[in-house]
Amino acid sequence: MARIARQSDRITRVKNLTSPRLPDSLRRADMSRDVLEDDVIIRGVEFDGTPFIALAAEAAEVEGCTFENSRFTGARLRQSQFSDSRFTTCDFAEVSAQDVSLIRCAIAGSRFTGSSWKSGTFRDVRIENCVIAPGLFRHMKLYAVTFSDCKMAGADFQGAEMHNVRFENCDLTGGQFANAKNLGVVRFENCTLVDVFGSAGLRGAVVQGPGSMELALSLAREAGLVFEP
Repeated sequence: MARIARQSDRITRVKNLTSPRLPDSLRRADMSRDVLEDDVIIRGVEFDGTPFIALAAEAAEVEGCTFENSRFTGARLRQSQFSDSRFTTCDFAEVSAQDVSLIRCAIAGSRFTGSSWKSGTFRDVRIENCVIAPGLFRHMKLYAVTFSDCKMAGADFQGAEMHNVRFENCDLTGGQFANAKNLGVVRFENCTLVDVFGSAGLRGAVVQGPGSMELALSLAREAGLVFEP
């Protein structure tokens, strides 16, 4: 059940994420037919240690699948969708994803170093214990997304639309939020927010923990304030 939190006269609604709806049983991947390529549809498959290194796929659709120890390093994805899927200890380093959607997905213990996600949609997505330093999420639409215990120094959310987005125990040192749009609830809980840029784009966000003072200093810097002893 969602809980309601009050901030002065403003009501913020915190929505629980919808978990991936995985099939009761999955079949093992058969790489003679379960190839991630243009216009493919893959459903109910278990991938374990599968290499997708440097692949290129457009208009692919993946639903109800699990990926364990899979490497997407250097992959190029376009106009594709992953739904009701789970990714564990996967490598998304240097991935280039344009207009790619993740719907009801969970990602844990994975690496996004140097990846670029642009103009796509994350909806009901949980990203936990991942390294995203740096990672680009420019002009993404983030609806009901949680980043938890992630290393995100230098993460770039320029122009992103955020609604019901939560950052928990994340290091966002040097993060970029210029022209981001807070369309609803954005929360930072016990995060590191040193030297955040474009912090004005976070107007209305809720900050709990030590990051509140760090974010205030970033706002002051961008406003041109000078503090003297």
